[in-house]
Amino acid sequence: MSIPAVEDSWGRIDAWLLRHAPVSHALLRPPAAPSDIRAAERALGVRFHSDLVASLSCHDGVELQPGAPVLTHYGPLSCVADIVKSTSFLRGIGADVPDGEALDEDGEEGEEGEDELATYWHHDWLLVTLGIGWQSSDGLFLSCHPGRNWGRLGRYFDEDTPSFTGWASLRHALADLADALERGRPFDGRIPLAYEGALLWEAETTAVPDPVSPLALAAESAEPEPEPPAPSEPLVPVGRSSGAYLALVRHRIPSPPPPNQPDVVFAEHLTPAELLRRLGAIPDTVRPRTRARARKAADSTWAAYRPMVRAGSVGGWAYATQEGGAAQFARPEVLRRVSAGTRAVALTRRGPEVQVTVAEDGLPGPEDVRHVLSPREGGGDLWPGSTAAYARFLAGLEEEFGITYRPDDDTDAELTSALLLPVLEDVDRAAGQYVGTVRDFDLAALIERTPPARLRTAMAAQLGRLAAETRFDVYDEVSDALARTSFGETVDLSPDSLLDLRIRTLTAEAWAARQRVSGQRAWRDDNDPVTQSDFSAWALRVDAARALREFVHAGAPAAAATILSRRMSAHWRAELAADLEG
Repeated sequence: MSIPAVEDSWGRIDAWLLRHAPVSHALLRPPAAPSDIRAAERALGVRFHSDLVASLSCHDGVELQPGAPVLTHYGPLSCVADIVKSTSFLRGIGADVPDGEALDEDGEEGEEGEDELATYWHHDWLLVTLGIGWQSSDGLFLSCHPGRNWGRLGRYFDEDTPSFTGWASLRHALADLADALERGRPFDGRIPLAYEGALLWEAETTAVPDPVSPLALAAESAEPEPEPPAPSEPLVPVGRSSGAYLALVRHRIPSPPPPNQPDVVFAEHLTPAELLRRLGAIPDTVRPRTRARARKAADSTWAAYRPMVRAGSVGGWAYATQEGGAAQFARPEVLRRVSAGTRAVALTRRGPEVQVTVAEDGLPGPEDVRHVLSPREGGGDLWPGSTAAYARFLAGLEEEFGITYRPDDDTDAELTSALLLPVLEDVDRAAGQYVGTVRDFDLAALIERTPPARLRTAMAAQLGRLAAETRFDVYDEVSDALARTSFGETVDLSPDSLLDLRIRTLTAEAWAARQRVSGQRAWRDDNDPVTQSDFSAWALRVDAARALREFVHAGAPAAAATILSRRMSAHWRAELAADLEG
């Protein structure tokens, strides 16, 4: 199929912009003067490719103002002056970066132009667009180097390896742009839209309808049982020798074990069972475990990366130690639940930091956080200062609260333990008021001019659309909550309600999927059924859940930013306009 000439494609682009996006069309600059193009060639010592000359002869780039037409995330087309400025700038930086491999004298490169790409910035490249920030740090470059890549378009992003695009020339790219505008089809993965007279680009995304569940996979496996002690080997007598002999024995001094300093939280007047409940213990996983068994279980596929804790009691305090999974006891939402109607004290350690946090009846105490940092030093203990602080804080707990706890005392004890379904993070009730713009949409102006009741109705409709796109609405408790929001009714999102448990489970699914695809564990392999697409699908549902929680706890204005930023349809603006009218 023949590719239209640059001038023909620009004619089609001009016509579409003039009809659908006149604001953007008005920001196209007039044609560049031939003398300016020749002067730029002399200044750079490069002969411009004919496609670039033809494009500049139609429009000398764009005016860099809001609404200017852009090539998706590659930014606006540069004018002649910006091509010279950007190319000279990148040459200057590239002069200090050694090339990977020099070009041959005759301009012959390796397969797919690998030799030409083995450089930070090639002398014969021209940056012909300004990227996302309308700066010279990224964009599209056009190769004017004689050879097989003459006129080819490539991607350049700051601090990244340059690469060639699928467009064989600027002529191909402009033809694709014209087709995308006229037919509303994707251009470089994004769909063109006209909104309030300007050209916009939106990504049309979809989610895996039925992602693989890491928690279901975990349920198919069994918790690892403790290994029986190895049988002792009988002593084998050594035969006597008639003469003297010298026996050489190699003795390796073992490295000292790391100090046993678990994160631990104490709650006054609670039973270990009640403390586990407040922490979010999963009932089916509750059983006695030693520390070694708990840690082995936490590191297995059965745990699915959920936190593991053991609970006991000292004096009038229940306590829980964390034996695996993401840290929990320093989280304010966890301490609030644990300290409801009582007092709670948490002692946590992360590398060089040791921290004691005190909370009473859900609120921090007068000296709620005390922490120390220690520098790394030589010797067996990487953080001697924080090790000393941990011991000092333990002594302080005994003196101030009457808590006598020694981590080594319960190592072999079979304490009641469980995996946790972590409690949800607090909703920031003020977060939404600081978001003025979402996806080039003036959200602040919308909130200011829209009556509260109408805004709430429209955002409830948008929330329902988001839930359908992400498949968050497939759960009965979620669909019921969405129906209630649409009618302005109260939604039960109290701790441990059905909806709260559902959202916490989805959060655990997303966390486990993320860990599996990142390959952090030894049992991760290339045949793992959980893929990046599965993780993305769970993460999208968690985002929709966060939007619902913001809507319920903080109101429509606060939730609007999350809802609109997560919409997956490219046509969400038109749908929002209809929702506001309806």
